[in-house]
Formats: sequence, C-alpha cells, structure tokens
Amino acid sequence: MYAVTPAREAYDQEGGVVGGAAGGGLQGGAAGGGLRGVGGGVVRPVARGGLVAHVSDVPLDEFGEEPLRRHLEDLDWLEGVARAHHAVVEALAGAGPTAPVRLVTVYTGEGQVRDLLDRRHDDFAEILAHVAGRREWGVKAYLRRETAQPATTPPERSAASPARASAEPEGGGPGAAYLRRRKESLRGREDLWRAAAERAEELHAELGRLAVASRRHRPQDPRLSGRSESMLLNGAYLVDPAHEEEFTAVVAAHRDRFLDVEITGPWAPYSFTMIDLGTDRDGGVR
Repeated sequence: MYAVTPAREAYDQEGGVVGGAAGGGLQGGAAGGGLRGVGGGVVRPVARGGLVAHVSDVPLDEFGEEPLRRHLEDLDWLEGVARAHHAVVEALAGAGPTAPVRLVTVYTGEGQVRDLLDRRHDDFAEILAHVAGRREWGVKAYLRRETAQPATTPPERSAASPARASAEPEGGGPGAAYLRRRKESLRGREDLWRAAAERAEELHAELGRLAVASRRHRPQDPRLSGRSESMLLNGAYLVDPAHEEEFTAVVAAHRDRFLDVEITGPWAPYSFTMIDLGTDRDGGVR
C-alpha cells in the first residue's frame, strides 16, 4: 500500500491511473501498463467511503513476515523498494491531496484495506484536508567547514580583557604559552558553534512562521547526508504556494559565514501525513 487520496481518480481498463476530477492526470511508466509500483506491479485503487487506497500486489516470498525482516537489513533491496514507493507517491501527489503510508505497509487482501479505510476514515480525511493545495519543503543547515575550524592562533590580548589575563598569567615558558593558545582556540571554536546554532534556530523559527506546519527531524548521519559537516537543522515545512517565494528567500538570506543551507523539494507531504498503522493490528499490517 502506497498512499490514500480522496476518491478522485478514474482508472483505465488495464489498471493505470488516468486524469480525474482533481485535474492533472497520472501517467504510468510502462506504455499501456499504467502506474507501476514495487516490483513492477500495476497500481490499482481500493475505494471505500470517499477515500481511495492505492495498492499493488507483491510476492510473499519477499514481503511475507520472515522474508521481509531479512530484506529490511539489505540496504540495496531497501533502496530499490523505497525508490519505487516514492515514485508512486509523487505521481499521486501531482494530482491532488495525498497521504503516504510507511514503506512496506503490507496487507493480505483488499478486504483488510477497506476495513482500514472504514476504521481510520476520519483520520485520513482530516490529514487530506490539511495538506490540500500545499507542498512539503526540506531545509538542512550545516556548520560551514571554515567556521568549524577557526585559526589556531588567537588574536592578541588587549587591555580590555583584564579578567582573562589575570586568570591566565603570562610566563611559564613555551609549554604554558602553547596551553594558553590551545584554550583560546577551543574557546573561539565553542563561540562560533554557539553562534551558528543560534543562527540555525533563527532560520527554523522564521521558516515556521511562513509555513502552515513544521517538523524538526533528527540530524542525519553523514553516511546518509553525504556531508562531513555537522548538521544543525534538518527541518520539514508544509507551505502554501503563495508563500513559497518568500520561504526560499528566507533560506537564501541565511547562507552566511556560519551556515551552509540546502533546500529540497517540493515533495509530497510525507512529514505531515503519516498515520501510525503499526499498532493497528486488526487491519493486518505487517
């Protein structure tokens, strides 16, 4: 199962999604084969009570409970499934309000999917109304490499800082002088980190005021972000189109000597539509 939408699309006889009442038809990747999902399966609708769940068949030897547990440890397999899932969600989101469900949400039959739409109807309807006409943007702010590594030689002390001078008297030979320089360097690095973190907080607050909703995710591991610099902000923002230009301008204004800021999107509103189905065991989620 990929996502839930309002009952808007019409499907052709081969199961492919075509234009619907919401406008903006959905075209599948394979000629004449409709929208394709995980493993190349044709995406089809399961409708109930004004909602449509978008699903495709997957083999139990890969997505059964035990095989799935093993596959989730295979990063190459997981990446392929995630890409296929994302492609379906993005195609649906291009046509109208879409509530994606978590990757590898598996049901044993359409009856369980319809039961889910019955029991969680109000939750899905509320989410779809909230995201209608809005898009998700991602913003990541990194500590600039040159900021994280200030010069090792501190500036000359001035007479304006007697407290520090008296706390660390001159003299003591080369070893003491090195320790003084080291302390100054560490103190300077801490000050720069603090200033950069405050700048990231300001950015998040300003973007939050422009967004309908915002989420702050955990900083990504460098192996996922592909960057070695420290990530100070990993935010997601649900934005009305009327505010997108101002939103991107705020991001640009915060690229300075402290922060390197990246913006991604627009995306389907993943961060603002997830319903926790993991505890909804009556529906047969695996």
